[in-house]
Amino acid sequence: MIRYTLTCGAGHEFEAWFRDSTAYEAEAQAGRLQCPLCGDREVRKAPMAPAVHGGRRNTQERAALPAPSERRRQHLAQLLRAARALQRYVETHFEDVGERFPEEARRIHQGEAEARGIYGKASAEEVRELREEGIEVLPLPRLPEPDA
Repeated sequence: MIRYTLTCGAGHEFEAWFRDSTAYEAEAQAGRLQCPLCGDREVRKAPMAPAVHGGRRNTQERAALPAPSERRRQHLAQLLRAARALQRYVETHFEDVGERFPEEARRIHQGEAEARGIYGKASAEEVRELREEGIEVLPLPRLPEPDA
């Protein structure tokens, strides 16, 4: 396995694991890489510096950087903040249609109901069927608010 630091067109930096460099290249060429923070598909490898050991200055510079686990925690916290912001936006600006989501999405798609943003509940099977019908849907997980 190989870990790459990737960046998107908006400048977000994130990590991804690949079987090998060939697997990364295949995913990149197929356009299957996507920023987890903003969804941008303009993803590329971030410049990587070789790990050079030795020398007092290098050791001091490395000590000033957050530990890998701390960087991972910071990235996760940033991702959760973005996901919570998306959740709040949807809940504020879209209509909650609850269990009627699949039916209402179809009505909007077919022009039988007013075009508008909606959210609600649907099973994995219902989501698959909507997508097969050409109706774009995006799962939105329920995230707990952080402890106050």
